[in-house]
Parts: sequence; structure tokens; C-alpha cells
Amino acid sequence: MAQKMKIDDEIRLNILKALIDKGSTQPNLRRIKNKTKYHLATIKGSLDFLKKEEILSGFGPKIALWKLGYKLEAVELLQLDFSKTELIDKYLEAVNLDPHVYALNSIMGSGNYNVMSFQFYKDVEAYHKNLQEHYVKKIPQYYEVVKDRQVFYLTEPTFKRGSRTDSIIQLLRRSKGLD
Repeated sequence: MAQKMKIDDEIRLNILKALIDKGSTQPNLRRIKNKTKYHLATIKGSLDFLKKEEILSGFGPKIALWKLGYKLEAVELLQLDFSKTELIDKYLEAVNLDPHVYALNSIMGSGNYNVMSFQFYKDVEAYHKNLQEHYVKKIPQYYEVVKDRQVFYLTEPTFKRGSRTDSIIQLLRRSKGLD
């Protein structure tokens, strides 16, 4: 008897993982041709050129995280003490092992914060549990390296959530006078 498919079973998760591997999927050339009216050779040559120039880093799925139970996105502003190199290394190792964190960036601006972290969780309690178990308890001097932390939880309603790719294309088109 065939098993009923689930959105988060092993087969679906393995397929999603394969889709995000670099070079694993290709765009539908005929769909691009229908939309742009360009010749297939022009489209293929352009995609090859953009890959070679490292403008295109891959193709992949956009996953509706909330349908999988991850309804909370946390954004942390951090003031890290980079003079404590051993502790910074431990902190970065913990971040690299934490699948909740999908981006960690240096930032500049007014105030004392120098790093921004982007994470997703099922709820606020899961965020705090992860912080305690994977950072505070595993890095005994956590508060010596993280001098200050401000957390923002992104919630509904979302007023705008666009694509970074679409935004940069729009900006480039405007700067070239194409829109």
C-alpha cells in the first residue's frame, strides 16, 4: 500500500534539499521564451553568461515556512566584543551549527550594534530555549562576547515582503532608464 505524502516527510525534505544545491535546477527556457519573446539560444546564452559572471548563484524553491509550523522570524541586533577572539570563535561556531540562524551580518550605523542575526522558530518560547541551550549554556562567557542584544519578532500582518532579486532588477532597470 502506498504511503500518503506529507509536506515534511523524508522524501519531500530530501527533494527540497536537492533543489537548493547549487546548479541542481534549471529555469524553464520555454516559459522564459513565452514571457520575453527572445530566441531560446539568446536565453540559454544569457543564463550561461550570468552564471559565469557569478550573477546567478543558483535556482531554488521558495518555501512557505509558516505552513511547516515556523511562524516566528527573529531579528537580533548584537553588540559583539570582537577583541575576545576565542569567545568570538566559539560564538561563530555555535551560529554555524544552528540551523535556526539563516543569516549573520556585520552592520554599521548609529548605536553600538555591530552584528545582525536573522532566525526562524515555531514560537517565542522556542527562540528563548534555543538561545539558552545552544549559546548561554555552551559558551560560559556568553555575556562577555555578547555585550548587548536587542530582539525583534516579525509578526503578522506583513505589509511588504518582496524578493531581493526582484528589487535589485527594478533598481537596475530604473538606473538604466528602462522603466
